Amino acid sequence: MTTQSDQQTPAAAPDLAQLLRPVVRESSVSEVAKRLLDHLTSGDIRPGTRLPAERQLAEALGVARSSVRGALSALDVLGIIEIRPGSGSYVREGTSEFLPRAINWGLMLGQRRTRDLVEVRTHMEAVSARLAAQRTSDADVARLEEHLQHMREAGGDAKAFIEADIAFHLETARIAGNTVLSDILHSIRALLQVWMERVSDIEGTVSGTLCEHDAVLAAIRDRDPEAADRAMAEHMRMANARLSAAMEQAD
Repeated sequence: MTTQSDQQTPAAAPDLAQLLRPVVRESSVSEVAKRLLDHLTSGDIRPGTRLPAERQLAEALGVARSSVRGALSALDVLGIIEIRPGSGSYVREGTSEFLPRAINWGLMLGQRRTRDLVEVRTHMEAVSARLAAQRTSDADVARLEEHLQHMREAGGDAKAFIEADIAFHLETARIAGNTVLSDILHSIRALLQVWMERVSDIEGTVSGTLCEHDAVLAAIRDRDPEAADRAMAEHMRMANARLSAAMEQAD
């Protein structure tokens, strides 16, 4: 079926690859994303513009295609671009309004800001679990069990595992019943998405994450706020250790 977006002829960006200068040193995903973001906020790139292919961007920046792919993934998660499989990457409509807010959040995080964000997330996730244990219903518990089951069934599919993991945490925040808390946690997870994908490659991540989620679920099912707080805090402690390992590997 042909969609409206398929019918539209995307604007081209023939000069973007030429405008990009090589990154001086071996680039991290965040550095590539910053460079792309500079051009997307220049005012010369219209919504709907199709970005050059990964290979062209990698050559223009002098980096590996994997760095470009990770940067594009981060921009896609944050709603700045849209990645259409088999078609390419496109600048989203309304990007000009979104970008200032994204930048203020520290969109492309360095090591220090990433660690600070992780520290904040640790406490907020524990509060979320505590409130969820106080306010949960049988139907809520059933949904959490579904998300955990999807994590188990993901097997070696890292993307499916991460999606189910995120869904579990978002469900916990929804059960907590605090919209401000839920919105902030959603934003934090979006900013950490690229790192979460890297963590999935570390040995023991899947088995450890499943055990930790089991403990959180059991505490919420038992309506035990103290246990839920402890279980989520322990999960965050272990998850943060895995994230730190992923960051050290990327250095």
